[in-house]
Amino acid sequence: MNRIGLYVNLGKTDALRRVVEAIGILLERGAEVCVEPEVKARMLPAVAEKVEALPLEDFGRFADVVMCFGGDGTMLACARRLAESDLPLLGVNLGKLGFLAEFSADDLRSTIDDVLSGRYRVVDRALVETTLELDDKPTTLYALNEFALEKRDSSRMITIHAWVDEHYIARYRADGLLVTTPTGSTAYALSCGGPIVAPSAPVLCIVPICPHMLTLRPLVVSDASEITLMLDAESHAASLVADGQQVAPFEPEMRCTIRRSQCSARLIKRADTTYYDVLRQKLLWSADAVVPRVR
Repeated sequence: MNRIGLYVNLGKTDALRRVVEAIGILLERGAEVCVEPEVKARMLPAVAEKVEALPLEDFGRFADVVMCFGGDGTMLACARRLAESDLPLLGVNLGKLGFLAEFSADDLRSTIDDVLSGRYRVVDRALVETTLELDDKPTTLYALNEFALEKRDSSRMITIHAWVDEHYIARYRADGLLVTTPTGSTAYALSCGGPIVAPSAPVLCIVPICPHMLTLRPLVVSDASEITLMLDAESHAASLVADGQQVAPFEPEMRCTIRRSQCSARLIKRADTTYYDVLRQKLLWSADAVVPRVR
């Protein structure tokens, strides 16, 4: 693999410098590089002339791998926009937690050497999708972490009816409702009390956000199921939000059906680590909570 696309969150501190550093290493190794036009425009001419400029959606006709410079949000945005491609994504972490963008920016040289040498593994992560009428045309939305149907422009709760296939689940009176993938189980859903789900598990989770009834608990269902959500006729307006980034208005009596997509996100991981290693590191499960007694 020697054709590398670089997707950059220019809002991240030091992002451009790190990308220029990566370009230098890649060119030294004989690789070809592409970036988005707005990124190339920010580079010095001596660097810019050595890289291709393509919209992200066209990276598939150039690159073998896409390196994403940012945080987990950058990875989520890239995964959604490239949902219909087959490109593996590698996340270089310039953010905080780094569940998805797990490669350190301080290890760029060794990371690039591993990528060009094929010393990595690729894991497929489930995407979910739904189709809504936006701007008077059907539009398919994708999410890697979750869809959130949540209240909008009001501090009051909303009322959501939910079905799994043809089976009615409940009337949720809450701040909102999440439909999350296993990947998203360590994101918004985790803060709402949802379970941590291994990414290989073929399931989806339905997680209420601050429900009025404490007996409304997170529900795990097969990812072969379709989950339909409808906003109650007397409810306040809401928004359907994909991965906390892409927002669509959702009015009373609207409904949507969320299903596992036939597309998936392909993520590059270290060859010598597992998902459980990441959990221990990122959630501090390996930390020693014992406080020694002072004599």
